[in-house]
Amino acid sequence: MADHGRGQVLRFPGARAAPAPGGTWAELHVHSASSFLFGASHVVALVAGAHRLGIEALAITDTNGLYGARRLAEAANECGLGTIYGAELTLDQGLGSIVVIARSLLGFTRLSAAISAGQLAGAKGAPVYDLNALSAAAHEGEWAILTGCPVAGEAAYDSDAIHDRMDRLAELFGRTPLHAELVDHRLPEDGPRKAAVHAVAERWRLPVVATNAVRYAAPRNARLAATLTALRRRANLDTAVGELPPAPAAHLRSAAEMRILMSRYPEAVASAVDLARSSVIDLRKLRPQLPDFEVPAGHTTDSYLRHLAEEGCTRRYGPRTDPAAEAAWKQLDYELSVITDMGMPGYFLICWDITRFATEQGIWCQGRGSAASSVVCYALGITSVDALKHGLLLVANLITYQPRLSVRDSARARLSDGPDQRDDPPYSPRATRPRGQHPRRRTLPRRAAPYTATPFGNPCRRDGTNPPANRRNYAGRVGHTRRPLGPARRQR
Repeated sequence: MADHGRGQVLRFPGARAAPAPGGTWAELHVHSASSFLFGASHVVALVAGAHRLGIEALAITDTNGLYGARRLAEAANECGLGTIYGAELTLDQGLGSIVVIARSLLGFTRLSAAISAGQLAGAKGAPVYDLNALSAAAHEGEWAILTGCPVAGEAAYDSDAIHDRMDRLAELFGRTPLHAELVDHRLPEDGPRKAAVHAVAERWRLPVVATNAVRYAAPRNARLAATLTALRRRANLDTAVGELPPAPAAHLRSAAEMRILMSRYPEAVASAVDLARSSVIDLRKLRPQLPDFEVPAGHTTDSYLRHLAEEGCTRRYGPRTDPAAEAAWKQLDYELSVITDMGMPGYFLICWDITRFATEQGIWCQGRGSAASSVVCYALGITSVDALKHGLLLVANLITYQPRLSVRDSARARLSDGPDQRDDPPYSPRATRPRGQHPRRRTLPRRAAPYTATPFGNPCRRDGTNPPANRRNYAGRVGHTRRPLGPARRQR
């Protein structure tokens, strides 16, 4: 066939071989519900989802804060998931946002200090970070920095802007801590954006890592994420439709899914796993280093705290031999034993020293917080409230506090006078309790509710069988308390 001067015909590349199944994966960029109006899943749900998908390690990187750090440590400890801590910092001067990952406990404390400094320098919801301070901290080797959430819309096709931003980040933070972040949500703009980011990474010789910029645990949470986006933009779902995510793609993925998404950049998946493994931190090892408290000769911090507390207890309640003071001395001994076991005598001595100095100088001073609701603080003069007299003892819940939600602990705290207090177990109809000690509960007549609602909203009998078709409309949905109509009302 004659050549009519046309150019060479370009052939489509052959089909790429599918990645081999298996492998490991670690997610380095996750927003929890603590990222207000951005993340749509709580930390516990994210950890459960990661465990279900076989993810090796999970990072919580909330916006301008370490809000989910403690919850991540609690939840991940139960399932053996590796924990990584970081935050997404919003920078000014057109640099957008970056993800800072702490690679050690020292890096975690420095990241916390940098966030605090930025929050103090700015306004609520708009921190201002010192770029020079961030650059100096990054060069100390305790942080890994990712290039942050991907830009969306037409900006994703502006390769010049992407190149300019990446160049500025590389000049600011250097090549060692900076990692180019590739995100693929299966959107049209993902391909050009990944190509532009990868090109800059090759030019600067930056390591490339893959993330999914997670906002929720599973695709079913995407509708909630869209609602939060509309609220953040002060709009409803109809008017904010152009700003909503076009697909439920910002969720946790398995290793097999990520290897398919990043089949053109397989090194990005391997680099992400390597970075995650080197950044796993056990937050339980992070303990505050309190200053040493000098005690008189012949005393330790434990013995000196007991000496002061017993003097104060005698002054407040009476001597140990007084029967009227028996409850106070029993509570004092219990609290001192807990304080000693937790290694916190120095903390209480420091608080006592501050309040003593303030009192001597005529400065009004009052201890506050849950620890103030204790016999020890009342005896030491840290507080002037007699928690024993008013039934406000919370010290058992405070000092023996295991990392749990403080709101839940406050709700479950039991106000009692003795050290043998325990949280009541959840009510169960099968629990054996002494007659007359069951909690009060509202019960319906035996004939009132022959049908119950299943978790899927379909009514069924108590024995598990389905009701007649003409009775289905009398059973409510989950949580519905409407009773079936009686014979008299049905006749109407």
